[in-house]
Amino acid sequence: MSGKLSGNGVFTKKCQDFFENKYGFRKTLLTTSCTDALEMAAILCNIQPGDEVIIPSFTFVSTAVAFVRQGAKIVFADSYANNPNIDAGKIESLISERTRVIVPVHYAGVACDMDKIMELADRYKLLVVEDAAQAIDSYYISPETGKKQALGSIGHFGAFSFHETKNIISGEGGMLAINDVQFVHRAEIIWEKGTNRAEFFRGEVNKYGWVDIGSSFLPSEIVSAFLWAQIEVMDDIQNKRKELWNMYHMALSDLETKGFFRLPDIPAFATNNAHMFYLVCNNIDERSGLISYLKEDNILSVFHYLSLHNSAYYHSKHDGRSLPNCDMYANCLVRLPLFYELSHEDVERIAGRIRKFFLDKGINR
Repeated sequence: MSGKLSGNGVFTKKCQDFFENKYGFRKTLLTTSCTDALEMAAILCNIQPGDEVIIPSFTFVSTAVAFVRQGAKIVFADSYANNPNIDAGKIESLISERTRVIVPVHYAGVACDMDKIMELADRYKLLVVEDAAQAIDSYYISPETGKKQALGSIGHFGAFSFHETKNIISGEGGMLAINDVQFVHRAEIIWEKGTNRAEFFRGEVNKYGWVDIGSSFLPSEIVSAFLWAQIEVMDDIQNKRKELWNMYHMALSDLETKGFFRLPDIPAFATNNAHMFYLVCNNIDERSGLISYLKEDNILSVFHYLSLHNSAYYHSKHDGRSLPNCDMYANCLVRLPLFYELSHEDVERIAGRIRKFFLDKGINR
């Protein structure tokens, strides 16, 4: 042990080296949250007041706030009808002369259509920031080339979360992946409060000072050490989560066939990192009833995002377009318990209660 507790020490470097080597990110920087990683990306994209950023409406508020803080106008995109991810086929119609960035969100760790998104970005000279908060250890497989790429490594930037709700955790924590070499040097300066301190400690300059904007984005070594312990057993964590996910799917697939609800859709170009298992109910009343029914048996199931275009803060700034698929997921999606300590018996019990709710409560299809 070095005895160092402040950021950018031995454990920070160990974690960053691991992610770069395993997933092919050009450069990674641990942060105190995924929100911080997104805020760093917004600074690096040089967002100016009035610039437009395209994001899905069905996402966490951090996806939008990071760019709004830089003065951006958010242009919301709808989800697919069969998948909560951004509908890549609808992005081009949202691009204007003010558009600067597209932010695909890999919901539940399932890849967006990155070939289509990157083709649009190349054609219109836009930057892509992958919100990969839920997507560690998940991949995109190009239907055109067959190339398999880690999520967060395809766009110019990737932002990850290690919040306690994620697959591998550090309580609070995140990481920015920088995949375009032109941004690497400045990213490190922004990460170190706008100074070239990291260069100084590497012996590349004989003193360091204030050279750019930035903030205290890096986590302490305590956070990084906790994350490193998770990395050491990541394969075990992932294997267990996938077992639980597959158990849910097998136990409930016949009810999907009967039309009681829909199960997660995994496109052929996406892998499944088992971050989340969810159901899409047929209406909000059935979802509310299911959540209440499971709660009676001390089973915590919860809905997820509310539509950002309908939020109290941004509703008046939205351009008024209807985003029906996004609203459908906001009203009908319910997440089931999925975490490492969950047992096979727990999953069987939860699935059994779900079956009982739909089969015994007079909900007919």
